[in-house]
This record gives sequence, C-alpha cells and structure tokens, in this order.
Amino acid sequence: MTIASLLEPITGKPGPVRLTHADEWMQGRTLYGGASALVAFTMAQRAFPDLPPLRAGQVGFVAPVGEEIELHAEMVRQGRNVTQVRSEIRSEGKVALTAFWLFAAERAANAVRPADPAENWPGMPEANDQAMKGQGPSFIQNNFELRYGQAKDDDHGATIRRWARLTEDHNLDPVSKLVLMGDVMPPGAMRIMQRMGPISSINWSFNVLDPHTQSEGGWYLAENASQHADAGYSSERLRMWDSEGRQVLDGLQCVAVFG
Repeated sequence: MTIASLLEPITGKPGPVRLTHADEWMQGRTLYGGASALVAFTMAQRAFPDLPPLRAGQVGFVAPVGEEIELHAEMVRQGRNVTQVRSEIRSEGKVALTAFWLFAAERAANAVRPADPAENWPGMPEANDQAMKGQGPSFIQNNFELRYGQAKDDDHGATIRRWARLTEDHNLDPVSKLVLMGDVMPPGAMRIMQRMGPISSINWSFNVLDPHTQSEGGWYLAENASQHADAGYSSERLRMWDSEGRQVLDGLQCVAVFG
C-alpha cells in the first residue's frame, strides 16, 4: 500500500480525518512512528504551502495513533529566512502526537564542515544479505526492504545498522522520505537488553543535513546507537547516510525499555 494512500485524506484544513489505509503501517496498536510523524509533517506542508525546505523536526509520541484522528497546524513564526510550524495529531480529543517543524531557506555559507563519514562502511547494499525477511513488525514486511549494514557475527555493542529502502518509491519528496524512514530501525538498546521486553519511542528530534537527497536505488544506511541506557530508558542517536556515504539525517531519541 503506497504511503500516498495513507496521506490522501490530509487536506491541510484542521479537523477530523480517517486514515483508511492505516492498517498497512501499524506497529502494534499505533501507527509506526515514521508514518505518524509523516502524517503530522504532511499536515504542516499542506496547511502552509510554499514553505522553504525542512531543516529540523521535534516529534513527541504521546499516545497511540489509529485510523480516526484530528489534525491541527499553526504558524508559530514566519521570518525572512526561517519559518516555524507546529502540528498535532489528536485522538479522542487528546493529543497523540505533537511536532514542531523548522523550515529555512538556503543562505550563503559562512561555515563549512562536512559530516564525519560512517565508520566501518559496510559496502553497497547489494553486497550485503537481506535482513529481517519474514520477521519483525508487519509494517516492515509490507513496506521496507532491509539489508545488513554490519557484520552479523561481530560484537556491535548497542548499535544497530541496516541498509533500508521503501519497497515502492511512493513519489515522495526527499524530505518526506527521510521522515518516513528515519525511525525505521529498532533502538540500539535492544542489543544489550538483559531479557526481551517491549520498547516504545517517546520522542524524536532530528536535523535534515541534505533536504535534496537522492540516494541511488532509494537505499539509505540507517543506524540507531544507544548512548546511555538505565532506569528503563535509553538515549539513542539516529543517523542516516546515502549510498555514497554522505550523512543526510542526524537525530536523537528517548526510548522506553520495558521488561
């Protein structure tokens, strides 16, 4: 099911919306985090056309997001170069997701520093075995192809890295594709859990390093790495690189680790 079908009911006008094809993107009893973030992002885009490129997003996953929702968006501030927009998904009258988007026009660079290259580059996705075939949440099986981005038998500590691409192109703009794919990896803390149990993303904050990215074959190398885990929570760093090794997304996430 294309993501366009899920996004079709979003008009940019506030009020109730029924996501008729949400079942293809569910993770348990809620919409997969990347898909729900994309719903909120699309609401912001359609409520305020002609925005400059997205540079950053802050997303709070408050409660489950299902088929029956309400969407809202407001312009917080529009400056000469930077525009800030808030959007919300509400369920049964209560906030289920809140997002703050920073759009900014390109300016002449006064500081230039390329992002550090990924360590232990795994080679192109075609050179790596398929991962999670027939395993994992249904939204993964329905919508993504994953390949290993690190040697299977090595000790990777609290880091999970995979090549990922959508099984259909979906005709998404580059930034919408990053929003949809940026949360696809499980948290790195899964590798160090003492016993298996549920996990839940609480928030996701990210910077878009290349809003015009076009990676060969639609492949991106996605990495989640726990920076600190204790007391039932993990602080995770989320990064994505294109097929030429250029970092395109840099983010942080708090994850609840149950069990």
